Amino acid sequence: MRLARRTALALGPAALAAAVARPARAAAPIRLGLLRTASPAPLYIAQQRGFFRDAGVEVAFHFFNAAQPIAAAAVSGDTDMGLTALTGGFFALAGKGELVVIGGGLHEQKGIRLTAVLASKKAYDAGLTSLAKLAGHSLGITQYGSSFHYMAGRLAESEGFDLKSLTLRPLQTVQNMVAAVRTNQVDATMAIASMASAAAGSGEAVIIGWIGDHVPYQITALFAARAMVQQRADDLRKFCTAYQRGIAAYRDAFLRIGPANIPVHGPATDAAIADITKYVFIGDPNAGEKIKSGLGWYDEGGALDVADVRHQLAWYSAQGMVKGEVDANAIIDTSFLPTR
Repeated sequence: MRLARRTALALGPAALAAAVARPARAAAPIRLGLLRTASPAPLYIAQQRGFFRDAGVEVAFHFFNAAQPIAAAAVSGDTDMGLTALTGGFFALAGKGELVVIGGGLHEQKGIRLTAVLASKKAYDAGLTSLAKLAGHSLGITQYGSSFHYMAGRLAESEGFDLKSLTLRPLQTVQNMVAAVRTNQVDATMAIASMASAAAGSGEAVIIGWIGDHVPYQITALFAARAMVQQRADDLRKFCTAYQRGIAAYRDAFLRIGPANIPVHGPATDAAIADITKYVFIGDPNAGEKIKSGLGWYDEGGALDVADVRHQLAWYSAQGMVKGEVDANAIIDTSFLPTR
């Protein structure tokens, strides 16, 4: 005690005050898992324009090659949040209490050409000219339990055929899927508009329909680790405020729809493309056109299609990809962002 008093006296009043009034430790960055694609564009815009900083939170992007590892990283504690497709694996982890869906991302929307269904030229010439004729054909997907698997199931429901009539071919990547349909290794597959248009333009495949026109659904969603929701709710709200600003800028740049349902582009579009190309299509002279032709719908305010998330959970459970009874109410938190 005597030594401590001597030390305090030696420091002097100013030094002592500085030692006692140490600045509070800054909050840790929010680690966000993403695919390095154009689909999380509102987040790129928010980061580039300082929306997260303005809201009082720091965000660090962590990029992955597939959706499932993003969910696994949040469970393991390597990340705090993610924005990606809701897969069978995601719902299995969420059902264990590890993950919570808090907001919407990309939404397949009628009239918005995001994901095309492609038929190989050979299959098209043999009669596969519409989605209603998919039954009995082979369909390339990334893997069982993926969002592409879910899309196939929804198409079967929409067009009135049995999903089991399709021969599903897991090909791991979208690039492999498109290559397979171009070389007649599968009869059909799905791809975003920019990739599908390139395949159709080559004459090796034909676009026979758009997912959004037949099965609108919540293709990607914003989710957080349970610990993030419980321990850093204030930071999560700040994140969502910035996310909503990013979505508003994105909608202004890409989702102003004119006559004949054609998007209207202008200076806001060019500014948004400049932000997005800091992360994808870096250095590509055709980046602008690729981005404009491959971006989809984000609902205003990051609204979540709760009914569809419930449907997805029920579908994956029915397919045996989610074990046990999972309460949708326990894995969806609508207190951070609006609902659709």
